[in-house]
Order: sequence, then structure tokens, then C-alpha cells
Amino acid sequence: MFQTDNSIAVMVDIQEKLVSVMHEREKLITQSLRLIKGLAVLDVPILCTEQLPDKLGPSVAELSAALPDFTPITKSTFSCCGEPKFMDALAAHGRTNVILFGIETHVCVFQTAAQLIEQGCSVQVIGDCTSSRSPANIETGLNRVMYQGVDVSSVESTLFELMGDATHPSFKAVLSAVK
Repeated sequence: MFQTDNSIAVMVDIQEKLVSVMHEREKLITQSLRLIKGLAVLDVPILCTEQLPDKLGPSVAELSAALPDFTPITKSTFSCCGEPKFMDALAAHGRTNVILFGIETHVCVFQTAAQLIEQGCSVQVIGDCTSSRSPANIETGLNRVMYQGVDVSSVESTLFELMGDATHPSFKAVLSAVK
């Protein structure tokens, strides 16, 4: 089970130019913001990557503003694991349960999830916080990650799993974040 003290989240490439061509982009941003707010309340660290930001723009401002200590990790590799700075940041936290969300589901999210699994991590991809240009590519990406042994979850399911109990001291604040 994912718990607040053994989990870390990774926001993959939710950037201005990329997000503009994503399927259901408004839902992607809304759900990602809910997840970020809930994770922040629970003190779960969040890493952020940006794919070639000089070409694809910065992270979506609404999301980066909600991220505590926003310091994006620039990458050119599709998998976050191909970027040494990402791997160093992940190792520095010492957490092996990875909550993964972002774009595109069938490329960067899939490749990152598959490589994290190879490295011995447990991974949850947050299905309602991922997207691609087409629904078919979203479905392909989610099917491929599940085949790799990744759990596909949702914002609420993951946040409630992290709390584990309705008496958790942050329950009301998390509930407020997902409404």
C-alpha cells in the first residue's frame, strides 16, 4: 500500500504547448491540480519534469503555482529515468512508491513507469491525470503500463489510500482539495 511516508509523486511534462493539444486538457489540468493539492496537504514530495521547455514551453502555470518548491527537471529523454538529475532527485528522497501523472500517456508516462518498475519501484499511474492527443493513445498507454505491473488509479483513490483512515488528521483538508 502506498502511504504518505513511503511515496513520492512525479508530474511528467504537463507543459503549456503540449497540453494545448491533449485530449480533454481541461480535465487533465483540473484533476492534476486536485492531486497536487491533496499531495501537498499530505506532505508527499512531488517532482516535476519538463520535456525540452525551450521548445514546448514551461509547465502549466496553474499547476506550477500549486507545487511546493517548484523546481522542474529538464529532460530530453522520453522516460524521466533517462535523465540523471531526475534519478538523483528520486534517490535523494529514498522513496520507492511512485505516483505518476502527466503526458503523454503512451510515451513519457509509459516509458517512465516501465523503467521505474525495472528499478524495483512500485508505481501507480493516475489515469484521470494523464492524457495524450487521442483517446486511443491514452488507452494504449494505460494498457501498456498495466501489462508492466503498474496499478492504474485515480486522484481520489490514491489520496484516500495514502490516508488509510477517515480519522487521518488531514482528511478534511484532502476532502476539500478533491471537491
